Amino acid sequence: MVGESSFAEVLARHRPDLLAHTADASGPAAFEAPHGTTIVAVTCAGGVVMAGDRRATMGNLIAQRAIEKVFPADEHACVGIAGSAGIAIELVRLFQVELEHYEKIEGSSLSLDGKANRLASLLRSNLGLALQGLAAVPLLAGYDVARQRGRIFSYDVTGGRYEEHEYHSVGSGSLFAKGALKKLYTPDLPEAAAIEVCIEALYDAADDDSATGGPDLARRIYPVVVVVDAAGFRRIEGDPLEAVCRGVVERRMQRPDGPRAPLGSSAAGSSTEAGEA
Repeated sequence: MVGESSFAEVLARHRPDLLAHTADASGPAAFEAPHGTTIVAVTCAGGVVMAGDRRATMGNLIAQRAIEKVFPADEHACVGIAGSAGIAIELVRLFQVELEHYEKIEGSSLSLDGKANRLASLLRSNLGLALQGLAAVPLLAGYDVARQRGRIFSYDVTGGRYEEHEYHSVGSGSLFAKGALKKLYTPDLPEAAAIEVCIEALYDAADDDSATGGPDLARRIYPVVVVVDAAGFRRIEGDPLEAVCRGVVERRMQRPDGPRAPLGSSAAGSSTEAGEA
């Protein structure tokens, strides 16, 4: 229908064969598909930081060493993926087109809450495949222009949407990453400190979860790190990201278990201070 703001609904009506969730899910999955983990996100002063490791696995094998799991959703939002990599990446692409289509039809961008709801709806359409073991679990983060702050939304495989406060992690290494975030996070972290906290959390996840890959200095493969603030989406890469990763690894050579938040204080105004405590 001309003028309909949901691209997914238009596609479902006219070309349902192009949607991933229309695949036959009548029987059990009989193959190994690449899985991606781990994604972390933290709110910071002025916005939000999201980071994802680069490893994808198929059973006990490393399928990809440099997969990308964090993507721009639009100018003021990003989405990270965990679970079945192919399904999740297709979901993200459809979500990106959905937001672009809405903006062209309506003449304005969806609110961050609206984006979170649209992603929940798309995720719910994949429930049939999720029940067969091909689950995709995204993490959405962005800058809320109306509230002028960063926000984070998590999901379950049924499309349930939940707002997370301060920080969150998804994927097989999320248990270990969230433990690190709990110790290192403080409200209104400066952007640089928030990036460092995310790298520390991914390092801890990789330390205990074989499906998560830490910074690979030999191959110069580092986590994907993005920042979303009032100025929009931007990716941190090149020398600045390499310097942070090398700093984290060098400090781990002295303290393999990582930095510890000091007791009886406001904790890690920066995780570097915690590492020296």
